[in-house]
Order: sequence, then structure tokens, then C-alpha cells
Amino acid sequence: MTKPAAPRRYLPTSPFKAPVTPPPERFAVGDQVTHDTYGCGRVIGIEDEVAALVDFGSVRERILSPYTKMSKL
Repeated sequence: MTKPAAPRRYLPTSPFKAPVTPPPERFAVGDQVTHDTYGCGRVIGIEDEVAALVDFGSVRERILSPYTKMSKL
């Protein structure tokens, strides 16, 4: 099995702009969300911007920040 490629290091002397990572999306209790794996659900809890507890109907999942597979509806 191969390891995933590490992100390239930004050099301060580079003529190109530094890569910018967008801040993670913020969710609030009651937000309706969609997840790539679990489908549609509703946020039922937030853990200090570290994780969101989401009820997807048949399952409750703790989704960790930066919530790459989850978005608001």
C-alpha cells in the first residue's frame, strides 16, 4: 500500500502566492446538513468547534472538523 502524497512545502522565496486553506465551515445546532457517506441529517450537538454530532435518521455520527465531506443545506 502506498502512502498518500504529503502537501508540498511553501518556500518563502517562491514567486508564487502561498497556498490558502479555507477555514472550516461552522455549524450550529439545528442546521440541516448533507454528508457524502451518510446523506441528509440534522446537527444535534457541537463540541467546541472540534466535532459535530449529527442525526442522520438511522444513525448518529460524530463528524470531526474540518468537515470536508459535510455541507449545509
